[in-house]
Amino acid sequence: MKVNKQAQVKGKSQKWKDVRSKRCRPSIKSSDLNSSPVMVRVVKEHQVSAKKKPSVKRLKNKAKTVSDHNKSKPSESGVRKTNPQTNGSSMFTLDEEVEDLQQLKEYSQIIHRNGLQTTGETWDVKFGRLEGEALHHCAQRDDRQNHAVLVMQQDQTLCFRGKCFLTCLYGRVEVMGFTIEEGQKSYPVYSPASHCPLTIRALETSHFHRNDRTEASQILQKYLPPASRKKLLKKIMLASSVILLEPMETPLTRFLSSFTHLSELFSPPANELMSAVLDTPLNGLGVIPLTSTVEGLKMSQSYRDALNTAVSACRGDMDGSAVILVCGIKNVGKSTFIRVLINTLLNHTSSVDYLEGDLGQTEFTPAGCLSMLTVREPLLGPPFTHQNTPEHMIYYGDVSCEADMDRYLESLKSLWRRRPKSRETPFIINTMGWVKGFGLQLLVDLIRVLPVSHVIQLSHGSTTQCPALTPEFLRTAHGCQTHPPAQTAMDECTESHGPPKTYSHLDVQAEFRGVARQGTAKYQRSNEQRELSLLAYLSQLQSPEPGLVRPLHSLTPYQVPHAAVALGVIHCEVVPSHMFYAVNASLVGLCCLTEKVTSKGGPVLLPQAPVCPCVGFGVLRGVDMARGLYFLLTPVHPSVLRKVNCLLLGAISLPSCIFTSQPDLEGETPYVTTDYSFDLTGAGKLRVFKGLARPSHAGTQ
Repeated sequence: MKVNKQAQVKGKSQKWKDVRSKRCRPSIKSSDLNSSPVMVRVVKEHQVSAKKKPSVKRLKNKAKTVSDHNKSKPSESGVRKTNPQTNGSSMFTLDEEVEDLQQLKEYSQIIHRNGLQTTGETWDVKFGRLEGEALHHCAQRDDRQNHAVLVMQQDQTLCFRGKCFLTCLYGRVEVMGFTIEEGQKSYPVYSPASHCPLTIRALETSHFHRNDRTEASQILQKYLPPASRKKLLKKIMLASSVILLEPMETPLTRFLSSFTHLSELFSPPANELMSAVLDTPLNGLGVIPLTSTVEGLKMSQSYRDALNTAVSACRGDMDGSAVILVCGIKNVGKSTFIRVLINTLLNHTSSVDYLEGDLGQTEFTPAGCLSMLTVREPLLGPPFTHQNTPEHMIYYGDVSCEADMDRYLESLKSLWRRRPKSRETPFIINTMGWVKGFGLQLLVDLIRVLPVSHVIQLSHGSTTQCPALTPEFLRTAHGCQTHPPAQTAMDECTESHGPPKTYSHLDVQAEFRGVARQGTAKYQRSNEQRELSLLAYLSQLQSPEPGLVRPLHSLTPYQVPHAAVALGVIHCEVVPSHMFYAVNASLVGLCCLTEKVTSKGGPVLLPQAPVCPCVGFGVLRGVDMARGLYFLLTPVHPSVLRKVNCLLLGAISLPSCIFTSQPDLEGETPYVTTDYSFDLTGAGKLRVFKGLARPSHAGTQ
């Protein structure tokens, strides 16, 4: 594919090691912090008794990390000096600092050895959920810089809806298994209505050796004016944690909010509105606290035991790295468990390898993809908030593998072969929620083919949704391509990896509300979450700088000659004369064939879609037959596009809002018509099924 720009290729190589105090996270650009207050219309209707909030200014510069605080210490002389603030202004003097330190010294004299206050203010220094009046005492907001500082005691939690940047200024907190400590960079956290609300939990900090009790006062000086600073100073103890919450506005959030039906995505859903705490210093920053009537992530004892076992195995002396396969019926919480597991592992290692085997609910890509990548950043939000470019990806082209199970297995084998043999990082494998019939046989194949060291199987209740996939069960189980004993054509995939003779089987009982039931509220259906992931991918077309959202039809596409790429269709048959009608205004996978594409002057059509690497996706927004050109919109870098010589059309369609809800559409909407009847013979897609048994074979499942 011919393009005109260059790109830089970054090498990636990480090994298992302890990085608790050595993490280096990319800083957030100051331009990303420019944000207007996030308060949804529905919440405002319920905010009858709320106080009127003062006007705020956007934060112009990113807050410094704690590591920067030690650079500005008071001089030994008595000369008055100013301490520069985050936005470049100067406010606090040494006299104010001395006054704060004196207050801290006096306050330390009224603290028991157990760390609790003995005055009448003890009521708001307690364990459990931070909500209601406690938030007014434990949080202070700087309207000028448009951020808030929150003091949390050990084991206190804040459950919320919304989105923000979180920086730990003092102590340490935990979000979805990931520990954020002082001195680290800011992390974006997302708690949309599509998933379980996020919870921030303050951790024990007594093992931190602090030689200077004045550090907390020095930190607060950086972020709060004198009056607010003095109020929070009384709440800080040796076991306290202090976090900074800043508004977040990114190309992703701007693009999603430009669609009317997604405008309330980061607001509490209807069933949580009465539990939203609407009048706190955090409101208006994109954070809406929830009361204890709303449950956050609920972990059963078996859930925690499995996490501990997996982490211990990854940190122990294993013969090679741990390969953990997670399986279970759909809607049982596999994806959430994997996010928590990856985050927990990232507390101890710099990276975790991940193999995507779930076509319908992918974690890092749009639906219909099988991929392998290395995770180096915590996953503090649902899949659409961390769309990433995998190191290796194959476009399967459908949300289910029923149409062609052989292609599914061959694609996973091809990805596994690309894993470096010397890799020492833990490996997580996600699987589909199809665990009956051929779905169960596919799981048996995967466990036999890959050198799995642990199988974590999620289930719920006392009923059996799927047989326990223990080593004993596998000795007699039949797969789609493997049979006991496991001597099949698939063995060549594992010859160099040495599959273990046995593995550990861990059963996890999911106990969260609504387990095994698909959410019926807005944004919670599977098709809606797939739409969010695809829109998130397309949001990469937006400029990283703040500004208005640019509709896709206003962007300049690439011009691709017909003879430069081949066209292929997956899982259905299209008459060659209708191929351009099929691919026009569709999502296509940008793939790389091993053989060179040759043309006799016209378009190149593939009779059969091959299993080949995919580097990303594009929208084929037009075909120019006169000049022999495709017009393609894609966020893939031009240097990578040069390798693309195949466009694959699958069953993953563009969301309807791309055609009907983008701004600045005037006149007749292109690609949209109501004069079409699916009742006509041949009007729909002719799907081809390979390997799916007919009802006559049901008895053998």
